[in-house]
Amino acid sequence: MSNDVSLVALRLFVRVAATGSFAAAARQHGLPASSVSRHIAALEKALGQRLLYRHTRAVRLTEVGEQYYQTVREVLDTLDIATEQVQGAATEPRGLLRINAPVAFGRLHVAPRLAAFQARYPDIETELTLTDAFIDPVQEGVDIVLRVGVLRDSSLVARKLADQHFVACASPAYIAEHGRPRTPEELRLHNCLVYKGSRGVQRWYFRDPNSHLFRSHEVRGNLRSNNAESLREAALQGQGIILFPTWLIHDDISGQRLTSVLEEWEASGEPEPQGIHAIFPENRLRSSKVAAFLTHLQQAIGEVPYWDG
Repeated sequence: MSNDVSLVALRLFVRVAATGSFAAAARQHGLPASSVSRHIAALEKALGQRLLYRHTRAVRLTEVGEQYYQTVREVLDTLDIATEQVQGAATEPRGLLRINAPVAFGRLHVAPRLAAFQARYPDIETELTLTDAFIDPVQEGVDIVLRVGVLRDSSLVARKLADQHFVACASPAYIAEHGRPRTPEELRLHNCLVYKGSRGVQRWYFRDPNSHLFRSHEVRGNLRSNNAESLREAALQGQGIILFPTWLIHDDISGQRLTSVLEEWEASGEPEPQGIHAIFPENRLRSSKVAAFLTHLQQAIGEVPYWDG
């Protein structure tokens, strides 16, 4: 097996190991699944070791395969970064940049920034995936993962792009009909439209200016959804009160389609401050295309985010 073929086989092996699927690796590399299987079989023959257990519904690593995968993945990442740096020494950043972001945030604040970014860096090809489920950028082969909310402990590098602020609000029509809550306790008298995601029902937290602690307040209403924009639309129709980040509803508030309530209290969807972060593997710190995109996005958001301005 030639060195070129070996490199292709190694890349395919890493994708199969990360996704647990020959078909997924084939789709990512634009190859038929049978071709991926042949490359992996040739690699195992050359090594004299079985790397994968093949089952009808899944593929998993052998003990030897797990050790080999960890080493090969690091080597390929290092090779890709080294190649990018050599190419970038004489040219602008180039190559494929894979970005993952939450659905609503990506649609509202990432996708609209890509045209200007790619006009500035025409040699960068961008692949944007939107999902509200957290993904591991190492396993999925993603360069940058954008996440909103509380940042969990991780071995990944995180760069804070902005704080995340929440606002409770309703349409002027709802307030005219049902009145304005004067305290968080009075929310129990109102129809609250609540987000329910993979972690369950989102709780509503408030703290007054004289306190450092957020308190949870029980709310209920006639609509729950795992899609924030559906709840926002219901609020615009006068159905009830919502609690969402300013990046989602700032246009509606500035356009007076929604009116904030309980302004004297600081609101939150968690009992602790939240942020918007870019998360990536440590070796991506040396990637010029990653650095270029983060700089572009940070400049677009601003030191004070435009949705909080």
